[in-house]
Amino acid sequence: MDKKFMQRAVKLARNGMKNNQGGPFGCVIVKNGKIIAEGNNSVTSENDPTAHAEIVAIRKACIELGSFQLTGCELYTSCEPCPMCLGAIYWARPDRVYFAATRNDAAEAGFDDEFIYNELDLSPEKRKIPMISLERELATDLFSEWVCKEDKMDY
Repeated sequence: MDKKFMQRAVKLARNGMKNNQGGPFGCVIVKNGKIIAEGNNSVTSENDPTAHAEIVAIRKACIELGSFQLTGCELYTSCEPCPMCLGAIYWARPDRVYFAATRNDAAEAGFDDEFIYNELDLSPEKRKIPMISLERELATDLFSEWVCKEDKMDY
């Protein structure tokens, strides 16, 4: 069964690539043995740097389930998730992730995310894109309000 879902993810990646939608990446999300959502990379066709296959599939799956979490789901992706997708996967909380190609395989094809992994270890002021803290107190007040908010939905 797992191979069938991974083969589908790879097929989505190939189709998206052939149709010039974006890079060669595909993803399917499965619940109870059935595909509930799928996606392929469409970064260049949608002019959206967040339109990675995993993000596209996660968005569709959450709509399908009416939930912001993917508990009970499995994610099959044609390549080891990049840092952005990895973050989204952890926030969505699927039960497990299967991937085919590794991030090193992707790097050899020109998709090198290693610099982002490296940036995560740096303090904000040392990153390649300058990141400057501004009006911190205004924002931290929001956290105080959140803590006191009685009708909040934890996530």
